[in-house]
Amino acid sequence: MISNQSISLKVEQNSSRLDSYLSQNNPNLSRSRIQQLIEQGHVRLNGEVCNSKKITLKQGDSITLEIPQAEPLKLQPQDIPLDILYEDEQILILNKPAGLVVHPAPGHPDGTLVNAVLAHCPNLPGIGGVQRPGIVHRLDKDTTGAIAIAKTEVAHHSLQAQLKAKTARREYLGVVYGVTKQESGTINLPIGRHPKERKKMAIVLVEKGGREAVTHWQIKERLGNYTLMHFQLETGRTHQIRVHSAQIGHPIVGDSVYSSGRSVGVNLPGQALHAWKLQLKHPLTNDLVEVVAPLPQVFSTLLQVLRRR
Repeated sequence: MISNQSISLKVEQNSSRLDSYLSQNNPNLSRSRIQQLIEQGHVRLNGEVCNSKKITLKQGDSITLEIPQAEPLKLQPQDIPLDILYEDEQILILNKPAGLVVHPAPGHPDGTLVNAVLAHCPNLPGIGGVQRPGIVHRLDKDTTGAIAIAKTEVAHHSLQAQLKAKTARREYLGVVYGVTKQESGTINLPIGRHPKERKKMAIVLVEKGGREAVTHWQIKERLGNYTLMHFQLETGRTHQIRVHSAQIGHPIVGDSVYSSGRSVGVNLPGQALHAWKLQLKHPLTNDLVEVVAPLPQVFSTLLQVLRRR
């Protein structure tokens, strides 16, 4: 059995508050994880358990930090091919195919992106106290394209913060039914669980449980009675682009949940929606990381068919 990791530190000069000091001296742990460990009683100050993250340290103080082993993950690694767009020691960015569920859920106990990532990264560390892949955002089962995975806790914290601050840029391409009058626009309508159909999302007032959802769109190409749209997400609600597109009368082609699903002459595996570009700051260097996910063949075929018409 592997024992907990113990780190001992001696404060050399009057310093900042406890959580800040520990964060500075433990770069592999996020500040939120440090605060969690303090609250759980894993930090001793001068031999006594200290649960206050705000206490100010003095020269000569002795600190012991116990880092418990990550809780074991019950999911099994599975050798599922991955289309890797970018990878280093901190982050992994994949081009997800249609039909691949991101994480296990009722009806999908395995064969997911998470199972594939576990096989690709067998030494994935504990993130947030649980040994699991660092999923920071999701794509629907049949939505293709770029998705980022955090390989360390520092990366997980950084990517989550970028998404929350809306500094990570997520751009999509989608083919919709119909033609809009405007060339571009913004849909700012809150989204929540459908009041009657629990597997669907819907426009739901904030006072009734909906959450802010903002989608920017622009026409990329007019295709007769269809339109290739460029979407940029400001928020990341479940089914956001699909719900917003349907709400303005231009649902995503092939979306059997939010549109009529009428045939377009191409056998689509699902909605014609692709996470095209992903732009974020590297968790350690702060350098810009930008990837472009190539369109899946069926999406390209759909565009060719509509152009010929």
